[in-house]
Amino acid sequence: MSSSSKGDLRTFVRIDFPDKERLGPGKMQLLEHIRATGSISAAGRAMDMSYRRAWLLVSALNTMFATQVVDSQRGGKQGGGAVVTEFGEELLRRYHAMQQRVDTALTSDFEWLNSNRRHS
Repeated sequence: MSSSSKGDLRTFVRIDFPDKERLGPGKMQLLEHIRATGSISAAGRAMDMSYRRAWLLVSALNTMFATQVVDSQRGGKQGGGAVVTEFGEELLRRYHAMQQRVDTALTSDFEWLNSNRRHS
C-alpha cells in the first residue's frame, strides 16, 4: 500500500475494470498476507475479515484474470493452504510499482497540500 513520506497524506491506486471489478490496496494486502501465511483464513484474520469475505476476494481476483492469482487447496489430512501464484507475485510487483510511480509523481503536490493545510 501507499506510504507517502509527505506528512500523513496518502494515495491509493484503485483500478476499476469495465466489468465493475476492482483492483486496489485491500486485495493487494490480502495477497501479501496469503503469501506470508500460506492460508486464506489466516490472511483474513490478519485483516479482521471473515474467511468467507477473504475467500470471496480471492475468488474475485482469480476470475478477473486469465491466469490464477491464488492457488488453494481444501483442508484434509495435510491441511488446506494457499499460495500466491507466479502471476500473483507479478501482479503484486506491478501494483506496488504503479503505486510508487503515483506517489513520486505527486510529491510536489503533497508538499504544497501539506504546506497549506490547517494543522490541528
